[in-house]
Amino acid sequence: MRKSYFTTHPNQTKKLGKIVAKKVLKIKRKRRAQVLGLEGNLGGGKTTFLQGFAQGLGIKEKILSPTFVLIKRFKMKGFGFKYFYHIDCYRLKKSKEILDLGFKEIISNPQNIAAVEWADRIRKIMPKNTIWITFQFINRAQPIYGLSEGEDENKVLIAYKNRRKIRIKFK
Repeated sequence: MRKSYFTTHPNQTKKLGKIVAKKVLKIKRKRRAQVLGLEGNLGGGKTTFLQGFAQGLGIKEKILSPTFVLIKRFKMKGFGFKYFYHIDCYRLKKSKEILDLGFKEIISNPQNIAAVEWADRIRKIMPKNTIWITFQFINRAQPIYGLSEGEDENKVLIAYKNRRKIRIKFK
């Protein structure tokens, strides 16, 4: 079965984030945190997507990119998770820097959900069960995002038209 969703506005990208959050909450719990790795161009929609994702998790606080603080923690209520961590690796020079901030502890706790912007900068230390989300500019003329679920329930692709291509891969 295949479903597709297309958006042309940041609010619709947030809605897409909410949809993905609901899907993530339904994934069978593992012994580690549920981790999303976001990669792509500056201004590609990563933070906008995560604003909707956090809303889908029931978080009421405003979600801004933690570029200067690197890690922000939000308390979750319900769903069996305790915290949502929003991590930004844009300013990191070496992946070891994030380890000094407790990254291993965050991703080792099954009560956490962690979303890592610029995760490609720390790819070697990202867990194997990471849900990778790639944002790519196609054409800056008009933003259109898409979500397409394939028959394989372990993979979700968010596809494209005109401006951005967003791909999500569930492992």
